[in-house]
Amino acid sequence: MTGPAATFGFRDVDPAEKPRLVRGVFDRVASRYDLMNDLMSGGVHRLWKDAAAARLNPQPGETIVDCAGGTGDMARRFARMARRAQERRGGPDASVIVVDYNAEMIAAGRERGGEPEIVWAVGDAQRLPLPDASANAYVISFGIRNVTDISAALAEARRVLKPGGRFLCLEFSRPATEALRKAYDAYSFKVIPRIGEWVAGDRDSYQYLVESIRRFPDQKAFMGLIEKAGFSRAGYTNFTGGVAALHHGWAI
Repeated sequence: MTGPAATFGFRDVDPAEKPRLVRGVFDRVASRYDLMNDLMSGGVHRLWKDAAAARLNPQPGETIVDCAGGTGDMARRFARMARRAQERRGGPDASVIVVDYNAEMIAAGRERGGEPEIVWAVGDAQRLPLPDASANAYVISFGIRNVTDISAALAEARRVLKPGGRFLCLEFSRPATEALRKAYDAYSFKVIPRIGEWVAGDRDSYQYLVESIRRFPDQKAFMGLIEKAGFSRAGYTNFTGGVAALHHGWAI
């Protein structure tokens, strides 16, 4: 093992091995990823993403990094919102850079078509192919729990942001009440892998995704990691009782 163990679902694995394992998961699910999100959440993920995009409030001329942006679901929201703001007030075009480690996910996003503001790139959240202080905003949605070193990814987010840049992370989190946690666990472990098997023909990948949520730090612990990475005014907003949370910070 090359260093402290990394998590892959409920397993501890060699950090050098995790990227290959995660890439295999998303290679298998890429073609059905958006459909499965709708089925697993009953469409509620769209409301969470809409709320995250509204909080970001993209503006004309901004450079926005959509890290682990996959099929471009969030990037399309950002591009449309920036264009509407541009139509009202004028200004230069925004640029939304989708960076994802998985080429299959990027390919699935390209096939869906994209807004003219979107640029697609295959890249690692821990080593972004971007200059220092080059972005106005950085967003990562349902992706940071899949990186090998969360702290390294947060440090990269801080590196690429300009002074005053906004950081947002939308991620599954810890339900706020014991009753909701029990109900969510029952649904996650009994239903989601079964849906994955029926729809995508891949139970194991969705078993991993469920397990990875349970291994991810809770809201307060993750907020501490954001602060340690150098972000100011860190905080979070729970969605659906804490099933998901939107974390934020500022590069000041």
